[in-house]
Amino acid sequence: MSATKKTTGYQSEFTQFLNEFKEHHPTTEAEQRAGRARLWDQAPVDLDTQERLKASRVKQNSYVYQNH
Repeated sequence: MSATKKTTGYQSEFTQFLNEFKEHHPTTEAEQRAGRARLWDQAPVDLDTQERLKASRVKQNSYVYQNH
């Protein structure tokens, strides 16, 4: 038996569930890719903007509900 030969005998219940789910919901993978792009694939922030945002932050008190 060669190392590149793929056996197709056994499939776990989870693999069967995923295959069936993908058949009934074909847009799932595209939606996952869109979600990943929205969260992780963002344009980098330039250093000037990053420095300006850091300088404009107001320091918060250690206990925010303290009045004095």
